[in-house]
Amino acid sequence: MTDRPNILFIMDDQHRFDYLGCAGADFVRTPNIDRLAEQGMHFTQCTTNCPVCAPSRIALASGMQPSRLGCVENNCFLPRSQPTYYQQLRDYNYYVGCVGKLDLAKPDGYNGRDGDRPATYMWGFTHPVECEGKMHAGRSKTPQGPYNHFLQDKGLLEAFVDDYARRSKEGFHCSCHDSVLPTEAFEDVYIGQRSAEWIENIPGDFPWHLFVSFVGPHDPFDPPTEYGDKYRDADMPPATPANLPGKPAYLKNRVKDITPEEIAETRRQYCAAIETIDDQIGEILAAVERRGMADNTYIIFSSDHGEMLGDHGLYTKSVPYEASVHIPLIVAGPGISGGRVSDALVELIDLNPTICDLAGIPPLSDIDARSIAPVLRGETASHRSETVSGIRNFRCIRTHEHKLIENYNDVTELYDLIADPKEEHNIAEQHPDLRRELSRRLSARYTEGTWHR
Repeated sequence: MTDRPNILFIMDDQHRFDYLGCAGADFVRTPNIDRLAEQGMHFTQCTTNCPVCAPSRIALASGMQPSRLGCVENNCFLPRSQPTYYQQLRDYNYYVGCVGKLDLAKPDGYNGRDGDRPATYMWGFTHPVECEGKMHAGRSKTPQGPYNHFLQDKGLLEAFVDDYARRSKEGFHCSCHDSVLPTEAFEDVYIGQRSAEWIENIPGDFPWHLFVSFVGPHDPFDPPTEYGDKYRDADMPPATPANLPGKPAYLKNRVKDITPEEIAETRRQYCAAIETIDDQIGEILAAVERRGMADNTYIIFSSDHGEMLGDHGLYTKSVPYEASVHIPLIVAGPGISGGRVSDALVELIDLNPTICDLAGIPPLSDIDARSIAPVLRGETASHRSETVSGIRNFRCIRTHEHKLIENYNDVTELYDLIADPKEEHNIAEQHPDLRRELSRRLSARYTEGTWHR
C-alpha cells in the first residue's frame, strides 16, 4: 500500500463554462458536478489553450502550448518524443488508466478491439480503455474501437451509424433529435459504467490516476430520450445575436441561418446531454466511495473547449469568443477547503504540473504550464496575469478586463469583458495603446522560453 493520493480527472467534450448549476445556470441540472464544487474549489476563469479537441488534449498531456508542438488544427498527433504527465505518474509507480476519448492521434482512427492499442502504453497508460469520439463512433459499420464493438454485440451498430449518416446530411450542429439508442447503450453511459468498473476493479496496492473522458455534450445534440424529455419545453437563455461589424471574414462565412426556436432546441438537447453525463459522474463518485478511497482521492472536472450554441450565429468551437475558449474547472480532494470560488486566471495545460504536484512527484521539465496547487492550498489568490489561446487563424490574450484577438490577415479585435461580456463591440480602433500593450504581452507569451530551451 502507498500513502500517495489517487487522482480522478473527469473531462467532457465541448462543455462551455456557463452551463453548470454552480456557475449560476438554473436551466440545467448538474447536482453531482455542483457537489464537487461544494467540496472543493471552482475556478471561474479557465481558458483552453486551443479551442478544438486534439490540440487542447495534446497540450494537457504535454504541458506545452499546442503551437509549440505544431498542433494548430484538429488533425494532429502528440509527437512521439514529447513526454506526458501520464508517463511521469507511471514512472513514479502509479497505475494510469483512461476510459473514453483521448484524441492524442486524431488521424489514426483505429483504437483497437478493447481500446488498448499499443500507442496508449507509449503515452503512459497502464490500464487503457480508449473509446471513439462521437462522430468517430458513428462513421463506420466496421468497428473502430471498444464502443463500436459493444454496439455491434448488442445489434445496435448499424442503426446508430445510419442515424449519424442522416445527421451528417442535416448538419451535425443543428441535428438534435434524440438518440436512436436506449439509455444504457448511449456512449456516455457506457463510458460512465466502464469507469465505475475500472475503479471497482483496480488493485489497491498502488495509487492510481484515472482519466475519464466523456464524448458529450459535443454535437450532434442527441441525448437519450429519457433525458431529452426532461428538457423538451424548458426555457433557455437567448443567444447573443450575430452582430458582425468588427468581426473577421472567416466568422461571417460560418454564421448559421437558424431561428431562435431552433437555437433553443439545440440548447435543450445540449442540457439533456450534460445531465446524462452528470448522472454518470455520480456513479463514478459512488464507486470511489464504495472502495473507501474518497478521503485519499483528488477529483478534477474540466472540459477541452466550449460550444458556441448559436451565440454570434455560430456553432461548435474553433473561435476566440468566451463560449468557445472559456471552460469549467473544479478541483476537490484532501486538504482543499470546500465551497471556494477562485477568479484566478488559469489555463487547461496548468492541470499537467498540478496533478504531479498533488501526487507529490516532480513535474515534467521545460514545460509552459504552471501548477495551480498554491491556489488550491490557499497560499495565493492569483496565478497568471493573462491567459492565451490560439489556432491556425488566430491567437488571443485574455485578462480579467479585456481580450485581444489577432486574426491573421484580418481585423484585430479588442473587447471590454466587464462592460461587454458578450463581445459584441470591437473597440480596437478606439484604444490603440491598450491594443499595442496586449499585443506585446501576447507575443511574449508565445515566445517565452522557446529559443533558449
